Amino acid sequence: MISTWSEWKRYPRPGRAENIEAPISPGLYEVRIAGTGALHSFEAVDNVAVALAQLQVGSKSWFSRRAAKLPDLEYRTCATSSRADAKAAAERMIGRRETYMGGAV
Repeated sequence: MISTWSEWKRYPRPGRAENIEAPISPGLYEVRIAGTGALHSFEAVDNVAVALAQLQVGSKSWFSRRAAKLPDLEYRTCATSSRADAKAAAERMIGRRETYMGGAV
């Protein structure tokens, strides 16, 4: 079973006291560049919170202390009852995007 997507939230920046708010369960996440809406990352995972915490947003992981300029990112999550449900939902979404983009040309 798939739940609904969360609202878009600002992705925590390294070195700040900001937290990721995500389910500790299987599901999907989507990360986009806030200013343009361009897709940064999208994946079906076993644990959404861990996957977002380990996401590479620059040349270092979220936990690094590097002061490099990183893009302003937003993320949203969707919990599922299993990884299989998450993968099936991701495949449906990818199929819909490909169909949409194919018609846009």
